[in-house]
Amino acid sequence: MKIKSQKDFWSGLMFMATGIAFAWGATNYTIGEGARMGPGYFPLMLGILLTLIGLFIVFEAMVVETEDGEPIGKFAWKPLLFIIGSNVIFGICIGGLPKLGVPAMGLIVGIYALTFVAALAGEEFKVKEVAVLATVLAVMSYVAFILLLKLQFPVWPSFLTA
Repeated sequence: MKIKSQKDFWSGLMFMATGIAFAWGATNYTIGEGARMGPGYFPLMLGILLTLIGLFIVFEAMVVETEDGEPIGKFAWKPLLFIIGSNVIFGICIGGLPKLGVPAMGLIVGIYALTFVAALAGEEFKVKEVAVLATVLAVMSYVAFILLLKLQFPVWPSFLTA
């Protein structure tokens, strides 16, 4: 059988690989059942759903005819590195790196860092727009996680609150 849409075929395989990884990882936890779910129930169901979606997309890529076969373009390294990097920076801001002497910077600084670094992944970078977005995200995160959910993690840099 011939692949008729390369983009759909490879994205379907990506969905399947992610789904299988989630489902396999979920087996390390107690699954439970629908009425009494364990910590592995949701990742298992998510993994199964992602795998089924991937199977459907792969099947469609091999059956539905496309005009040019939808070839895959070149790999977008810049957005990938900035998006992954922004998440790593956020994690470092929340927890710090005690072994390297980097203090925890807290939720607010972490959200600003995440937003500004992730914005570098796009084609345009407008400081005012990114600053407004970061401020809205920081306020909403503070309200949701600190005030409403009462989660206990640093909000401000540790050297300011100590």
